[in-house]
Amino acid sequence: MKLSKYISKILDILIALVLLLFFASFGFRDGRTSGWYQQFFPNLNGSTITSMAFLDSLTGFAVTNSNSLLQEYILRTTNGGDNWIINYTYNTPNSNWSYIKIGFINSSTGFAFSWAEMFKTTNAGNNWELIINNLYADDIAIINIDTMLAVKSNGFDGGVYQSTNGGLNWQLIWGGGGSGMPSRIYMFNKYLGFDLGDAMRRTTDGGFNWIEITGEAYRDIKFIDTLTGWKTSGADQMKKTTDGGLTWLTQQLPAVSPYFSWMNLSIVNKDTVWMCGGVKSINGFNYGIMFKTTDGGNNWGFQYADTSIKLMEYAYINFVNRNIGWSYRRITGGVHTLVGGNDTTFFTGIKLVENFIPSGYTLGQNYPNPFNPSTNIPFELNESGYIILKVYDITGRTIKEMINGRWGKGRYILDFDGSRLPSGIYFYRIEITGDITKTPFTETKKMLMIK
Repeated sequence: MKLSKYISKILDILIALVLLLFFASFGFRDGRTSGWYQQFFPNLNGSTITSMAFLDSLTGFAVTNSNSLLQEYILRTTNGGDNWIINYTYNTPNSNWSYIKIGFINSSTGFAFSWAEMFKTTNAGNNWELIINNLYADDIAIINIDTMLAVKSNGFDGGVYQSTNGGLNWQLIWGGGGSGMPSRIYMFNKYLGFDLGDAMRRTTDGGFNWIEITGEAYRDIKFIDTLTGWKTSGADQMKKTTDGGLTWLTQQLPAVSPYFSWMNLSIVNKDTVWMCGGVKSINGFNYGIMFKTTDGGNNWGFQYADTSIKLMEYAYINFVNRNIGWSYRRITGGVHTLVGGNDTTFFTGIKLVENFIPSGYTLGQNYPNPFNPSTNIPFELNESGYIILKVYDITGRTIKEMINGRWGKGRYILDFDGSRLPSGIYFYRIEITGDITKTPFTETKKMLMIK
């Protein structure tokens, strides 16, 4: 009896050791020092990534432009990006050709679009069927297995094209060539979408008719429902809509990045949104950073992978849930998280005072005053409008432009940091133009910093 128990314990230990060796051999280990860890692409012979799509926590695809070998690739991962393989190679007529978009309708059926052809899979990328279309589109929106929209910006046949038979045939439904034709398109569903040419336009009938959204543009745009969406535009602008894209309100991003590039978005839910595209200089190296909000954009923060991972300027970000996501460059590879990333440094430079109903436009006196080195500047809007708020020194020279964009109705408190400024008298001035009344409002106040 005792011998059998002894043998049983030895067997349990042996089984545990075998399992441990098995998991270790396949990379199932938790030895990472960061919420993000690095992943790599295979040798792409000089090609760069032009589009990515993750279907779930394990399966993802990417497409590239052509290289000096006149090859463009479809890449696939089936283990969450830990390994990528060249899934399909297409020999192109010249090195200027490129895949422009990859997207999936479900776990099996997907489309990869190149300049004059598209490729379709119905078995999760195991096989790709070549379909010639000679469309030469700039961008594609895949709505369902049958319906797609494409845009062309150049030539006499530029405009918006529609296919209702899975990309086999295309017809021009808007435009007709000339200047200002769209080069980007995003469709949230079969009816609601946006394109961008000489202006940003909105459709609610599937692309047959478009209205211009005055003064707006976008680099990336995504919606979570028919009313709520975010877009990136300009040098460092994040904007949100709650009325289906008719109006857009500016959200303040952390002032940590010397420049922005791709500004790609990923929406997890109505509260949590990610964006990549900025950099932060740490000890002389510009690390790529990811921006994150957990309150719908009232406050945005930033984070970066471990400093041992020397990657900068991520171009694509994609989360399949609140914990699992990727942020990738166009070359080399990127980083992956299984735990929702690192701790985020949230930027609280401008706070919205909840449940406060303003009676008009006001610019409040800063407090504390005198201050060292930071102070609060309150302002109120009784309707949404365009705001410019700047800080000047005593000579009238602009020290910093704190706000330049549209803001919603409410009371706000701006945190001004003067730690890099000398002691002295400063002025802050607000200019507001209401969306409804169009009545301009300006006011200037004085503040004193003493170090």
